[in-house]
Amino acid sequence: MPLDPALEPLLALLPSSGEDLSLITPEMMRANYELMADPNGPAVASVEDLNIPGPESEIPVRVYRPDETTALAPVIMFFHGGGWVIGSLETHDEVARAMANETGAVVIAVDYRLAPEHPYPAAADDCYAATCWVADHADTLKVDAQRLAVAGDSAGGNLAAVVALMARDKDGPAIAFQSLIYPAVDMDSDRWPSMAANAEGPLLTRDAMHWFCQHYVGQQKLIDDPYAAPLRADSLAGLPPAHVTTAQYDPLCDEGLAYAEALTAAGTACEVECFDGLIHGFMSFVAVVPAAAVAQQKIFSALKAGLA
Repeated sequence: MPLDPALEPLLALLPSSGEDLSLITPEMMRANYELMADPNGPAVASVEDLNIPGPESEIPVRVYRPDETTALAPVIMFFHGGGWVIGSLETHDEVARAMANETGAVVIAVDYRLAPEHPYPAAADDCYAATCWVADHADTLKVDAQRLAVAGDSAGGNLAAVVALMARDKDGPAIAFQSLIYPAVDMDSDRWPSMAANAEGPLLTRDAMHWFCQHYVGQQKLIDDPYAAPLRADSLAGLPPAHVTTAQYDPLCDEGLAYAEALTAAGTACEVECFDGLIHGFMSFVAVVPAAAVAQQKIFSALKAGLA
């Protein structure tokens, strides 16, 4: 299927994919990404910013409640994308609000530490610590720890998968479901055909992925640690049911599909869907790309069903 024509006017506004990333600093990349934040996301019943204990410092989190109720609600730990280097609570505020409204769950977005100032495993450790804290304080937060999901897009999808692995390995919270949205699950992405086919994007390029990985894991490109590259785990058995989303024109498409296949082969229930015509990061364009809105709705429906 060709690229969705609704994306073409948006992509025309983006910088050229041939930009020399060696001249780009994390600070510059972060500033540009923050400009994409939409301050006009859907209304929710309440939004609360908290600082919770972390491995080395407090972790800012944002709690989105879709409605005010005395009943314990399911809860979704949401980890934003951005290559472990960029992104924030603000860049994904709109997605978190929509997720809360559409799933009926309390969404807790985690502002984990970013590389290169805080390289691997800082982001993973923060996300796992935040998930443990929420499970331990479920009564105070008025959420149901037995209906706790992890979700994230891109690098956040990586972190959601990693938190699920950590929880299994460390006898941590009983995670009910994982939603992995065009996740990065391997640190050797060049071995996947979709990385070559979509090396120039749109949006995410091979060079950009190398830039992000270098900042996150450093010079050890082929890191085998499953908490950095969950596809390298010795076993994917005993993990929570998963919903894996990929996009046809995403460099990360094949590794996401491979992770879904590996989950299924290990006996972990997994539903996977590749959305034709769409690109990495399509959830940023749901307001103007109808196919992206449909895809997002399917993601949220799977999350809601997984927490039922």
